[in-house]
Amino acid sequence: MLPDGAARDYPRPPMTRAEVQKRIRKLSDEIREHDHRYYVLDKPTISDAGYDALMRELIALEEAHPELRVPDSPTQRVSGGLRTAFKKVRHVTPMRSLDSLMTVEEVLEFDERARRLLEVDAVAYVAERKFDGLSVELVYEDGVFVRGSTRGDGEQGEDITENLRTIRALPLRLREGPPAPRGPIAVRGEAIMPLAEFEAMNKRLIEGGDEPFANPRNAAAGTVRQLDPSITASRKLDLFVYDVMEGPRVPFDTQREMMTALAAWGFHVEPATACRDIQAAIAFHADLEQRRDQLPYEIDGVVIKVDRRDWQAQLGMKSRSPRWAVAFKFPPRIEITKLLEIAVQVGRTGKLTPVAILQPVDVSGVTVSRATLHNQDEVARKDVRVGDTVRIRRAGDVIPEVVEVLTDKRPRGTKPWTMPAKCPVCGAPVEQTGAYHVCTNGLACPAQLHGHIVHFCARGAMDITGLGEKTVRQLLEHGLVRSLADIYRLTPIDLATLDGFAEKSIENLLAAIEASKRPRLDRFLFALGIDHVGETVARLLAERYRSVEKLFDITEEDLLAVHGIGKEVAESVASFFHSARNRKVLEALLAAGVKPVVEARHQGPQPLEGETVVFTGTLETLTRPEAARRAEAAGARIAGGISRKVTLVVAGPNAGSKLDEANKLGLTVIDENAFLKRIGA
Repeated sequence: MLPDGAARDYPRPPMTRAEVQKRIRKLSDEIREHDHRYYVLDKPTISDAGYDALMRELIALEEAHPELRVPDSPTQRVSGGLRTAFKKVRHVTPMRSLDSLMTVEEVLEFDERARRLLEVDAVAYVAERKFDGLSVELVYEDGVFVRGSTRGDGEQGEDITENLRTIRALPLRLREGPPAPRGPIAVRGEAIMPLAEFEAMNKRLIEGGDEPFANPRNAAAGTVRQLDPSITASRKLDLFVYDVMEGPRVPFDTQREMMTALAAWGFHVEPATACRDIQAAIAFHADLEQRRDQLPYEIDGVVIKVDRRDWQAQLGMKSRSPRWAVAFKFPPRIEITKLLEIAVQVGRTGKLTPVAILQPVDVSGVTVSRATLHNQDEVARKDVRVGDTVRIRRAGDVIPEVVEVLTDKRPRGTKPWTMPAKCPVCGAPVEQTGAYHVCTNGLACPAQLHGHIVHFCARGAMDITGLGEKTVRQLLEHGLVRSLADIYRLTPIDLATLDGFAEKSIENLLAAIEASKRPRLDRFLFALGIDHVGETVARLLAERYRSVEKLFDITEEDLLAVHGIGKEVAESVASFFHSARNRKVLEALLAAGVKPVVEARHQGPQPLEGETVVFTGTLETLTRPEAARRAEAAGARIAGGISRKVTLVVAGPNAGSKLDEANKLGLTVIDENAFLKRIGA
């Protein structure tokens, strides 16, 4: 049995133009359906390999017959070309802002005005989560997505159509839900970055010596406004919609009816909560404020809307906001504390980042003792000094940042802070590049080498379990590792000198190092820490070139021909592989026995197709990387943590919190033997 969408290996007669057109249409419909099931419904029914096979076939047909490619083709989600600028576009209807209310008294006044203008005793409302992201307008013609733009000044915004196409939760063609999506339709929504992706992305940025985003809203805004859409595609944005600004001829009677139609058309929608009166809406706000930390995305309040659409029209608009809706915001999470010191961190790429060391303070249940200061310019702009009293906010409720300095509480004798002229770790000169300061010592700087090795060994890269930050630091301090290749020369005697390493832990680490010698090529390329090469670009490179050696003489022109790679990425990759120093690192790794592989496309049954698998506990016959590879070959996706997307948990002895979470969610849990039977091993 062939996997979904796989091509047979015997010759086919050439297809006629009509057959090609029919096949393109069928492939496009299948891929849209799988996108909807995975990104909106969270119920995938196809493996990654099967999905990729469908996409590859569609790309090949469209490249052979470009005249048959349509604007809403799934292949048009990602574009590798750079855009010189974002042109301005006028919105179909103005995108008004909402009045922001902070107190219950203000909300009660809003309700009293609405009842007075409508001349009724009571008004039914709906309450919706107020997403903290980037507001966008989505325009469809006869169900096909044709344009997307930012809110801008409310009258016109920036055209970000190509970037929005990369968001998988955005349907490029609307589904045939009631009422039928005919004619022009303009929908308002919010592009957001889920907290898990925000934290993972900032971790990658910090490890790479880059400045992290302050909050998920800034991350979402910066991502959809990238000039290179392939960068947008590499970041996992989500998109929720909540308003039809220009719609089908059949009007909606209520706000809830409109939200039901949006969900039927294929959009990602958070259902509106019906509130019989304003007190119910206030109660919903209070309850959600208590639960906001449990949500997978950031919200900053509740939007309260009159439910009946005819009453909305009757209440009308003010100059900049509607009279029928308000934003009931949550109070800001800000506390006051003392700034004790400004430390400087050195990242994997040598970038220096100032960090505020604070007198510990509780911010919404989290003890905060450090906060980002971003860079020298930011420190100067806020005039942050050691000894200051500062306001601290959990930016996006995740990364703490200094909001402002209370200069009236500043002690005498404080001095403006400046970045050191020498690296605080190795003492090498520091050079300023734009807004950033960089250590010039490269991997001879212990901090850069430490970050480089930690990234190389991380999950999703070489996946060497046991080589985390603390162990890598010990290896460097003992002089046991001075380059990536040294990892593969470690002996039991070397590891016995480290704190916390006994016979079993030494055995496990050496086994993990040995297992990592046969990494997937895309994971190996990601592990090298090449600037701008995340998991998505690494997969593109591995799929196209299929060996490390073929990349040694690659040119920018070659790379720009790869669908999904833009100019900035091409420059970075070509520069990396042309570097003599990097060539020596790669040759040393290959000489140490590291042999990246490109797994053959699976042509047999895929017993785990559609499954999302988590491994937890100790596996007795397989290493963790080998188990993951076998699961992927059997059609499964591999997840690092427990969520509702997970469908199967393989638990061994000493399974901990992941197993507890899986049991709470009622997930299917099996042992290693059952897993091996399922994959036919």
